Amino acid sequence: MHDAGSSAPRRGKGRVPPRDSPGGLWFGPATTMDLPSPVTPADLSASPGPADWAPPVLLRRPERQAAPIVFASPHSGAEYPPEFVAASRLDPLALRRSEDSFVDELFSAAPALGAPLIAATFPRVFCDVNREPWELDPAMFEEPLPAWVNTGSPRVGAGLGTIARVVATGEPVYRRKLAFAEAEARIHRCWQPYHDALAGLIAETKARFGCCLLIDCHSMPTHPAQAAAPPDFVLGDAHGTACAPRATRLVEEALIGLGYRVRRNDPYAGGYVTRHYGRPREGVHALQIEVARTLYMDEIRIERRPGFTALQRDLTRLIRHLTSADWSYLR
Repeated sequence: MHDAGSSAPRRGKGRVPPRDSPGGLWFGPATTMDLPSPVTPADLSASPGPADWAPPVLLRRPERQAAPIVFASPHSGAEYPPEFVAASRLDPLALRRSEDSFVDELFSAAPALGAPLIAATFPRVFCDVNREPWELDPAMFEEPLPAWVNTGSPRVGAGLGTIARVVATGEPVYRRKLAFAEAEARIHRCWQPYHDALAGLIAETKARFGCCLLIDCHSMPTHPAQAAAPPDFVLGDAHGTACAPRATRLVEEALIGLGYRVRRNDPYAGGYVTRHYGRPREGVHALQIEVARTLYMDEIRIERRPGFTALQRDLTRLIRHLTSADWSYLR
């Protein structure tokens, strides 16, 4: 799930200036622009946290990429470091309610159908890659934060910055205040590798096909305001600024054809990933897909429901339709 209807600008208040990148693009190595200084192996070994952290990114590539499409699942990670769980005031099940559980499985057919699939292995509540790297709440930390940290975004105010203060249900995560070095370690070990890998996939795809469509995959709880007629899917293209309307319409029509109720940009218009990477004038388009959790999972127990298999089958049909489409108009 992404925060509803975000309209934050691409450049955060109080952040360090971006490093120079050819043509002003933010792809590839330029994604390190938000870090205050290069990180080295010595820095990582000195950072707080277990030395044997799990690899932060799962990347599944097709034998041959058949279409200019990249699928991403940034919030389905479920590898919870024991030290993090021990420091939380919440039980493991409560922590998991911020996950977009099983979304990577729902879209798992992508590599077999010719499109790469990237997924974070770490949980969103531990480090949220659908945020700027340094959106941090000063009330969470033992010491004053550096001046370049973005402490004033609406997401930080809601407790849902890069390092979340609360889970999706609004309950505080931590028993104690954190050291800023803990946030740095997570950002260097989780946020940065995920975006390096994602940016690399986008750059490779654009170099090969002349364009790229990023499908950023999420799940959403039932929204109280939509209880009477909840959508099955919400497509977020930042109100037409992150993705060509024709591409959004193609996905929308395919889902409607499969029998689903679909809305655009309400209440989820797209998060940091959609707005950061979606640059249609440069041939890179980003579309966020939110899937209703009621279609496939028990939100209390965090378990797959019987509808999971049918939804996965329909999303496989969607992926097949997308990977066989003509995307030349995206260039």
